Amino acid sequence: MNRRQFIGSAAAVSLTAAASFARAHDHAGHAHHAGHGEHAHSAPRAYEAARKAAAHCVEAGQICLAHCIALLSEGYTSMKDCATGVNQMLALCGTLQNLAAQNSRLTPSLAKVCIEACKQCSAACKEHAGHHAECKACYESCLACIKECEKIAA
Repeated sequence: MNRRQFIGSAAAVSLTAAASFARAHDHAGHAHHAGHGEHAHSAPRAYEAARKAAAHCVEAGQICLAHCIALLSEGYTSMKDCATGVNQMLALCGTLQNLAAQNSRLTPSLAKVCIEACKQCSAACKEHAGHHAECKACYESCLACIKECEKIAA
């Protein structure tokens, strides 16, 4: 099995696992609510804009990282910094997305760290944005995430 086949197989397994988890979670959610009537709405989501921006960053970043890995496997070492920046951003923005959805009081502190991760990622992606649509989308989503994180950063 070559690297390209391995990467494709790993991506397929990840997508299948995520879809299975989502279906199981959806079923569990419906079973939990059955027979309980309406739940009171939780507090307003103070970090909703940051959550959405982080989610968009994660989506664009996953596509960009997959593109970088494919090019790296073909020998294009110029994508190394882009892949590293995106990978770090994914870890932090994914966590921000999760904490913001929970209205966690840790969200503003993490937003500050996400600003730095998105700045590094956007700088690396900017170099390739003129040649790769995936890098351009990631670059733009990082800029939007920086703006939203700056609004809530502690």
